[in-house]
Amino acid sequence: MKNICENFRYVEKARPFRDLTFKFYADGKLVIIDNTAEEVITPKDLKGDSRDFYVRRRIAFIKNQLTASQLKYA
Repeated sequence: MKNICENFRYVEKARPFRDLTFKFYADGKLVIIDNTAEEVITPKDLKGDSRDFYVRRRIAFIKNQLTASQLKYA
């Protein structure tokens, strides 16, 4: 089975202007990569607008999963 992934790139608006890549997998897994430092970070390392971006994307992901489940079992 394929593990479908959505990639989002986000550059923070406040210093130090981290360049982040968010990978949301269909199975619920999340990977956040700091492209400048080339390291994986956790959601608790996010602050300000990048945290807001993460929360909004996660909520959208959950809503889409719920809608798909409802359609599947309706």
